Amino acid sequence: QVQLVESGGGLVQPGGSLSLSCAASGSIFRVISMGWYRQAPGKQRELVATINSGGSRNYADDVKGRFTISRDNAKNTVYLQMNSLKPEDTAVYYCDAYIYTSHISFDEYWGQGTQVTVSS
Repeated sequence: QVQLVESGGGLVQPGGSLSLSCAASGSIFRVISMGWYRQAPGKQRELVATINSGGSRNYADDVKGRFTISRDNAKNTVYLQMNSLKPEDTAVYYCDAYIYTSHISFDEYWGQGTQVTVSS
């Protein structure tokens, strides 16, 4: 059993900053990649950023230069620092991870989601 527990999020004014974190726990053999997705009302879930175990990062075009993803491999935790937030960043943010639970078995796991609202 693997769990992803997110924290952070909330309400912030346009131009402000927020930080999200997500910790993976449970029967973890090895975490391959971790990332963040978001889903706004009436829209499909979309990629925000990912980071693999080697530290390679991938960002959606509309968050490049504003968001930074980082990872603590020892803690199986991924972070998302969000700066210069815009109203269009408002969404439920979900943590995602590909995790080996044994040397031959891996799966994709999701967090429960955390609300980020950017509004004046």
